[in-house]
Amino acid sequence: MINRRGFLKTTAGSAMLGYFPTTLAGMARQKQIGQIEKRALGKTGERLSMIGFGGVVVMDVTTEQASGYVSKAIDMGINYFDVAPTYGNAEDMLGPALEQYRKGVFLACKTQARTKAEAQAEMERSLKKMRTDHFDLYQMHAVTKVEDAETILGPGGALEAFLEAQKAGKTRFIGFTAHSVEAAQKLMAGFDFDTILFPINYGTWNAGSFGPQVLEQAKKKGMGILALKSMAKGPLPEKGERIRKKCWYEPLVDEKDVSRALRFTLSHPVTAAIPPGDEQLFETAMKLALDFKPLSKSEALKLKEKALAEKPLFRYPSADA
Repeated sequence: MINRRGFLKTTAGSAMLGYFPTTLAGMARQKQIGQIEKRALGKTGERLSMIGFGGVVVMDVTTEQASGYVSKAIDMGINYFDVAPTYGNAEDMLGPALEQYRKGVFLACKTQARTKAEAQAEMERSLKKMRTDHFDLYQMHAVTKVEDAETILGPGGALEAFLEAQKAGKTRFIGFTAHSVEAAQKLMAGFDFDTILFPINYGTWNAGSFGPQVLEQAKKKGMGILALKSMAKGPLPEKGERIRKKCWYEPLVDEKDVSRALRFTLSHPVTAAIPPGDEQLFETAMKLALDFKPLSKSEALKLKEKALAEKPLFRYPSADA
């Protein structure tokens, strides 16, 4: 029987370590002192800040606070903003706060609608709330079940609405977000999406076998790869309360842990990571990103050992797919 130390040694040459430290060699990166690095977004021709502004940051804050968070992010070089109707009143708060900067940013929105008619209606509502006539990226949101992916891709599915919106100039690019490997693979096999927004996290990658296969498939297709859950530790403990109200999982809060986790994600060929919606954690991510350095192999091994001692947020195969 192999012990834990032996397991680590056996798996040291795994695909995960193959990504360090050379994964970013083929990615166009733009660095400027005092600004967050910008990276190429697949084949779109766009360059996005490697930290994205998630709309949950401005959910349930005051108008003044929303304007302040957006202004600070812009000053630090963030040009990638992401929002969704499911984020409470985030669209209502982000739309006005972002309006004066709209021409200079890349705005992404999402829908959990799976049919054409529902997706069309939701997109129109989001455009109105966000005070814009188009999105730079519109995404199928939180696809977990393969059945939902089939509905999206099938006759009368949401993809038809997306394609019509693109033709009408209401979205420039089309993407999706997924919470299972199975759904992500189904969607990528069914259509040439411009982007994918997917959990790329040290814990799910190492202890959940969740992420490497999706990242590899997306790379082969030349997709823009955006990351979720980079700063997640794992699921909430049983009977545990949320440490941070805007995180449905247990986030990392120690700055050293946050730094290593964020560097893990951004050491992969990922264009950008969207931090948790918690305002303090978002500001921590912005600060840490200014001094980003890819992980070394030794650091990656230590992080792998940490991951194997914890419970991952997602696993492959998924019980929910």
